Amino acid sequence: MHKTIFKGLICMLIISSCKNKTTENTITEEKEEEKAIEQPITSEPFFELSLAQWSLHKEIQSGKLDPIDFAQKAKELGFTGIEYVSQLYSYKDAKDPDKALQQLLETLKSKSDEHNVQNLLIMVDGEGDLAVVDEKERNQTIENHKKWVDAAQFLGCHSIRVNLFGTNKPEEWVQVATDGLTKLSEYAATKSINVIVENHGYLSSDAALLAKVMQNVNKPNCGTLPDFGNFCLEREGGERWGTKCVKEYPKYKGIEELMPFAKGVSAKSYDFDSEGSETTIDYKKMLEIVKNSGYQGYIGVEYEGERLGEIEGIIATRDLLNNLSKQLN
Repeated sequence: MHKTIFKGLICMLIISSCKNKTTENTITEEKEEEKAIEQPITSEPFFELSLAQWSLHKEIQSGKLDPIDFAQKAKELGFTGIEYVSQLYSYKDAKDPDKALQQLLETLKSKSDEHNVQNLLIMVDGEGDLAVVDEKERNQTIENHKKWVDAAQFLGCHSIRVNLFGTNKPEEWVQVATDGLTKLSEYAATKSINVIVENHGYLSSDAALLAKVMQNVNKPNCGTLPDFGNFCLEREGGERWGTKCVKEYPKYKGIEELMPFAKGVSAKSYDFDSEGSETTIDYKKMLEIVKNSGYQGYIGVEYEGERLGEIEGIIATRDLLNNLSKQLN
């Protein structure tokens, strides 16, 4: 009988011990759950936001905003980086254009320092066609771009954005575009500046062809600036700008093809619905493509719509990118 009682006590102790351990584990798990609720997971976006100056081109061209104050306006809108547009500044009509350009650059550098924003790149327009067939003309275009390479270095930018307009014959375009980019990139390398190409119309918006050019050039300082919206291959009347697009490259496929060479990203936007989503571009899908590529640099806001004012459109694009970043992290 004593043995039976002893065995019973042993069993009760074991059962009690097991219950205590189970209770302790349950309490620990509950505390961990409470801790997780009390301390929500936070993570930073995989990108920083910059402002493309073209988003403000109407305000600048109307005289409402002085382009000299671009850095200040970007800072006020919550951006840490800025992307200049060369055509929005006047200096060529000066008696000494070179001196006028240098004075302009000194002012812009001072303004960006004052407002603590990072100068990232200069979008260069109006300096000739880098993919023109005539070699003499192409070489002159390269020379015209060199001052902007120097300007980018002075401002502390990492790149200049160039266009690859010229011939619209695909095989010939690949050949001459490769030549123009190679020569300009060789010069830019001496200044530690990248030469980057945006899908910006006609054959430059054929992402597969542009990727082929990148592979041909094969230089570490030559890359792309994928733009969410600029995939028009042909416009009515053969116009470069201003008319309806009649042929377009698949935009999501295009971004996937250009991201391996990306040294920047341009988040183009046109309009928004009542919930803040862009109505013509699936921004979440675009950001997933960008993130999956491993890109972690700046994404530039470039609003180009008509219904919203420029400031309103910039804010809508900025907020959409920030909100989506929380879903992707």
